[in-house]
This record gives sequence, C-alpha cells and structure tokens, in this order.
Amino acid sequence: MSMSHRVRSTLNSMVGRDMAVDLGTANTLVYVRGEGIVLDEPSVVAVNTRDNRPVAVGLEAKRMLGRTPAHIQAIRPLKDGVITDFEMCETMLRYFIQRVNQRRWIKPRMVICVPTGVTPVEQRAVQDAAENAGARKPAYIIEEPMAAAIGAGLPVQEPSGNMIVDIGGGTTEVAVISLGGVVTKQSVRVGGDELDNAIIQYVKKEYSLALGERTAEEIKIALGSAWPLEQELYAEVRGRDLITGLPQTIVISTEEIREAIEEPVSAIVDAVKITLDRTPPELAADIMEQGVTLAGGGALLNGLDVRLHHETGMPIVIAPDPLYCVAIGSGQSLEEFDALKGVLFTSSPTV
Repeated sequence: MSMSHRVRSTLNSMVGRDMAVDLGTANTLVYVRGEGIVLDEPSVVAVNTRDNRPVAVGLEAKRMLGRTPAHIQAIRPLKDGVITDFEMCETMLRYFIQRVNQRRWIKPRMVICVPTGVTPVEQRAVQDAAENAGARKPAYIIEEPMAAAIGAGLPVQEPSGNMIVDIGGGTTEVAVISLGGVVTKQSVRVGGDELDNAIIQYVKKEYSLALGERTAEEIKIALGSAWPLEQELYAEVRGRDLITGLPQTIVISTEEIREAIEEPVSAIVDAVKITLDRTPPELAADIMEQGVTLAGGGALLNGLDVRLHHETGMPIVIAPDPLYCVAIGSGQSLEEFDALKGVLFTSSPTV
C-alpha cells in the first residue's frame, strides 16, 4: 500500500462513516458507505418502566413483545411509517448508530428514509431524532419509493416511467418516477402490520381465540396469500380461548387467511390502480412495457404479483432482495452523492 493510499484510507476512517438509515415501522436497516448493509434489526425497544431505561433494543427486544412482566414494556416507536414515541425512537437510533460507528466524537453524514405522505412536522421529527442520536447536521431525507426504486435497480434518472410499489410494515408507497423525480404518488397507511391485525381480528371473530402480534405475523408468513393456491395448506394455531380463558389449538387454512387479509390487500391494489389512473399517458406506456416493480416485505406475500397482474393488466416484477431495496437505494445515494444529490432534501419535504 503506497503512502498516499494509506493517508487517504486513514483520512476516510477519520472523517466518519457515512450511513443511510431505513427507519422502518417493522425493521431498521443501516447501510454504511463502502461496506453495504451492516445492521438489520426489528424497530423495537424494551424499557424498564421504573426508571425509563432501555433494557434491550432490536432483535432481543422483539423476542419480548407480548411476553413482558409488569415493569418491562416492549415499545415500537414507529406506527404507520411515522414516529409515535419520539424519545424511544431517538434511543433506538442512538443505539444502532453507536453499534455501527465506534468513534463517538466523529459525526457521520446521514441519509434517512421517510414515507412520501409525511407532514413537514413529522419529517422534522425524523431529522431531529437523527441529529440528536449523533448524525452530522443537516441530516438528509430521501423519500421511500425513490430509495426503493434506486435499490431495485430502476433507471430513475432516465426520461422513462418507472413504477415502484413499496409495501412496508406500516405504509404502502406507490410512485411513478421519471428524470430523478416523483411524477405521481400514492401513500396509504396499510402494510404488514395491518395484515397481522386483520388476522388477529378474523381469528377472534371466527374462533373466539386471542392471538398475539408475533403469532399473527408467523401465520401471515406461513399461510398468507393474495391469490388462490394450487394446493391450499392447513396449520395448527395456538392462542387463548376467549370463552374458557384457557390455551387452545385450532386448525386454520390458507383460504381462511386469504379471506382475513382481503381488506388490506384490496387497499394496496387500489393504491396501485389510483396511481396508474393519475399517470401521464407517455409514462403509462413505458410502465406497460417495463412492468411494475414490487419491493418491501409485502412483496413476499404469496400470489400478490398474480393478483396485481390480474387487476391491472400490467406485468409485475418482484425486485431482487425486496426487503433490502430501500436501504440499498438510500446507500446508493451516499455512494454516488453528487450524481444523486437531486433526490435528497434537507429542510422542506418538497423536492
């Protein structure tokens, strides 16, 4: 290694590690410039209510959801893509940043993702949380669908219509992107959490059985589908019987789960239809050719691509690594900061 290379690498390590944060309702991912995704943990904080001190953050805290004694509370600081508990969000961010950035005195440049529907106040809250947790001022903001489109490898800077549907834990973001900007967009506060909730309500109504959040999520992953399967599956589900108050096991099918999540799935399909309806004809023609790209955890829902194709007539493509699209796209905006500077903004939410 030559002297100049050594000096450069030392300088780079001293400048601090630029990072992009996909602050999601369900999971938070951190991308470090030059390294890729270094952290992927659930957005959960477990707190001791006696002194308000965090007991665990991330994966460890998620294991505690629905299983805590009276003095410990497992909190999810984001709901519907927006910070609902500012203090806890800051605690969580600081913990994740410190895990990645060992040099406390160096403040990293940071890019954070927000859903397109956030208000200026909500956006300011995200920036404040990042800056208070140790980011260099100003913290940059990138809109989720733009980050997902970059992460999915769509040619966002070209004068052609790129349609992205990013289904996260709290929100579904649908956007048509051309020339590095969002042309039409639709943000609905329906996502993975809404599907879990629909399963809880269905099982409660049909079987008088109370389920926990984590069990509902496991059922959704194992049995959830948006289109009839060639062979319907069955599984045992355990919960608490609301009549006797005792633990109980029932057998449930993929067909029933499909019926349970029909409403939120329809809301996602409608958001895609509304966005297509508002798309200029030239761009609609491009989308007809290139297809609609699905990203986010919701893209993994069995048969969702078939359902969307059936309802819109458009070709549907599932992005490679749908769970990581947003984090990779935000990271890309750091790697090629000058080229992609136009997609980032700092103070006002209008690009």
